This record gives sequence, C-alpha cells and structure tokens, in this order.
Amino acid sequence: MLKVGVIGIGSISGLHIGPYLKNENVKLVAFCDLNEERLKEKGKLHGVTQLYTNYNELLANKEVDAVSICTWNNTHAEIAIAALEAGKHVLVEKPLSITVEQAKAVEEAAKKSDKVVQVGFVRRHGDNAKLLKSFIDQDELGEIYYAKASYLRRLGNPGGWFSDISKSGGGPLIDLGVHIIDLSWYLMGRPRPVSVSGNTYTKIGNRSHVENLSFYQAADYDPTLNDVEDLTNALIRFENGSSLYIDVSFTLQAKSDEVGVKLFGDKGGAEIEPELALVLEKNNTILNATPQIDNLGFDFEKAFTNEINHFVECCIDGKETIAPIEDGVEVMKMLSAIYESAKTGKEIYL
Repeated sequence: MLKVGVIGIGSISGLHIGPYLKNENVKLVAFCDLNEERLKEKGKLHGVTQLYTNYNELLANKEVDAVSICTWNNTHAEIAIAALEAGKHVLVEKPLSITVEQAKAVEEAAKKSDKVVQVGFVRRHGDNAKLLKSFIDQDELGEIYYAKASYLRRLGNPGGWFSDISKSGGGPLIDLGVHIIDLSWYLMGRPRPVSVSGNTYTKIGNRSHVENLSFYQAADYDPTLNDVEDLTNALIRFENGSSLYIDVSFTLQAKSDEVGVKLFGDKGGAEIEPELALVLEKNNTILNATPQIDNLGFDFEKAFTNEINHFVECCIDGKETIAPIEDGVEVMKMLSAIYESAKTGKEIYL
C-alpha cells in the first residue's frame, strides 16, 4: 500500500486525486495547499484529514511514501528536491522547473536518492500515444526526420498564475508547448537537441474584452494581470539531423482552436493529434490507415489515470518510469532556449 500526499490542490490536482482514490494499492493520506479554505473543503470531500499549509510539514510526515506536486511552476523544483531529501517518491507536474539550473538541481537530488522521480508528461501515457509508440518501435515509420506540432488557442489565456511570469515562467510555450514538444520528441526517439530558433509575440493580450465566447479561466483569474507571450513558434534541430517545428498560442486571431502533432519518417508517417492516423506504403501503394480503437484522440482523464497507475507501479514494484527526470531536464533546455532565442533574435546552440 503506497501512502500518498498531494501538494497543491488546485484544478490540476483533481486529475491526480481521482486516479489515486481508484487505485487499490494507494491510500491518500495528506493534502497541502496555501489556500486554507480550499484545503479544508478538498480534505472533507475526499476524506483526507492530514492537512497542511506548509509543504515541509507534509514532507516531515513519515507516513507519506510519495507525493504529487501540483503547484505553481516556480515551486516545482524546490518542492521536488525537498521531497527527495525527505525520502519520498515524486511525481512532479510539467514543466519540471522554470529554468535549466533548477531542472539540473532536481536531477542531482534524484541521483542521490533511490526514490522514483516521474515528470508529468501526461501525453506519453495516452492510449493513442502508446499504440503509436508500438508502431514506431516496430519500425513502421522508419527514420523519423521531421515533426510538426501546433497547440493554438484563439481565446484561452487562463489568467491567474498562468499569466504571471514570476509564477509560471512563461505563457503558452511553457504551459501548452511543453506537451507537444515532449510528445513529438518522445515519439521521435528522444534525439539530443543541438540548436533552437524561436520567436515570441505579445500583440493582442488576453482579449478579456471578447464577449459571447467562453474559455477556461484559472481559479484566481484576473484580467488586468498578463505579462506572458500570446504566441510562440520555434524550430528545434537535433543531433541526428531531424527537426521539429512548433507553434503555440493562448490568444490568436484564428478561425478556430487547433491541436495537431504530425510525424514524418522515411517509411511512413503519422498524426496523433487531433486523432491517430497512420500513413504507410504497402505493395507500392500509399495507405491512409485508421487504427480501430475505442478513442483515436487524446483522452485527458484516461491518460492521467494511466500516468498515476504507472507512477504507483514504479514506486511499488521498482519498474522504470517512461517519463524520467533526465527527460524533464532536456525538455527544459529546449523551452529555455526558445525563450532565449526569441529574446536575443539569434539561434541558440545547446
């Protein structure tokens, strides 16, 4: 029985708490949050009685074996390090940190520990991603040399801490781009990034004046606060010669929202967002192949359930995580280089 504490019980924590409660090998024993009212409410709702407003007090609880870190981005690294030093297994939400230096510090702490550290790259755990990975591992696509990924919202700046760069570390790139960069890179075989050229734009703000169209808002939404970018695009080159192009936005004068991830190999191609599809060559003929599965798209709740169950299995059975700390560091290098390239107007070499 793995005894788990959740640090930070805002909106994303619900996607951790639910699967923990359903896992027969887990007992949810502690919550921590700065908002005492929310803390008491969530504790009562889920029958958790050990409640803390200071994460160090939760980590001092010897009953806790593992923690999920679901706090603001700027606190991920410090809490992860403290948790490892306290002898806890760690599942830390993406991104691992807001700087490369912080990410490397977590990696060093992990090396000194015998505990599991898993980064919350939830899209790796989607059923569609796992199936596509199996095709790739069987060499159906051959050498993947190019990928293109988009996560565009026309109206979707969540406000609150998401639009406060001191807490988030950035805007759509570090919030949404981290998902599609990681998923593409993971499916490409995790080649080493060598250079990055990126652009950021802050042109239209959070568009809080727009009426008659709803969008996700953070619990602490404040339309007057916004110092993050609207849009980022970037080209990432890898050591093996492959490349990845991405664009992501919170706000954009676009007709509709768009999520798309495409991979191109010398034997075949694939789309995984918005729906899984394969492009293959058989008998001198191009085939557009649609896998016959329950859900071709990304099932958010199912992927989180897969992620949590995988983390629990790694903690209990010693299984190796598919989202290790080293990958969190590499993705942070790419994110930081994109922002640096945009700031300096120059290509950044890693």
